[in-house]
Amino acid sequence: MTGAEPGNGTAVVTGASSGIGAATARRLAADGWDVVVGARRLDRLREVAEVIGARALPLDVTDTASVEAFCAEVPYCRLLVNNAGGALGRDPIERFDEDGWRWMYEANVLGVARMTRALLPALEAGGDGHVVVVGSIAGFDPYAGGAGYNAAKHGARAFTRVLRQELLGRPIRVTEIDPGFVETEFSLVRFGGDEGRASAVYEGMTPLTADDVADAIAWAVSRPSHVNVDELVLCARDQYLAQRVHRREPDPDAGR
Repeated sequence: MTGAEPGNGTAVVTGASSGIGAATARRLAADGWDVVVGARRLDRLREVAEVIGARALPLDVTDTASVEAFCAEVPYCRLLVNNAGGALGRDPIERFDEDGWRWMYEANVLGVARMTRALLPALEAGGDGHVVVVGSIAGFDPYAGGAGYNAAKHGARAFTRVLRQELLGRPIRVTEIDPGFVETEFSLVRFGGDEGRASAVYEGMTPLTADDVADAIAWAVSRPSHVNVDELVLCARDQYLAQRVHRREPDPDAGR
């Protein structure tokens, strides 16, 4: 296999049917990357891909066969953005849901490991590969009610650091992007479609947008090849890590 590719090369973005993944795919395409996107919701994925001229392939990172089938269609790869993942629930440990915790570990940790393992040969063959893991501040600042997601993101964080050590001296960079509150479908999924609980997460403050995170990813991967951005933490001005958020009181005259 050779790494010869036009332009910036091929970028793979997982979980790209919405939110940070879709925004990252759009930004990378605009920056001249040949983008391949993957997600479970193929109809929405194709909508994203069609607008930016990307290639859409079905992908469930919790399924090894799905990962292998996806990666078999990607002979060249210079950049892998491991974005697929998510959170389920906010129950305390004494009432935790085993299936939910199992899915979070499968998606946020094993999914990243599966994709990275499968694409490492292509990433290395090109002579200048890059693996990006979209983590979370939950991976180093745990909070009550978030133990399952915290544990999964701690796992992803450990994976990223070990990968960086194991690849030292080889032509592959490894970057972790850790956002705080980002207003996407994340909270809606976490709360099982409860729009009231999801919107309450962002009340009285201005969260990050998916484009903010995509911008950070695009910056990190556009550094000269000898520069590795090990970790980039992004929070809204109104948020300090996971547990401190400044919320403004609602304006009583609003809407009058």
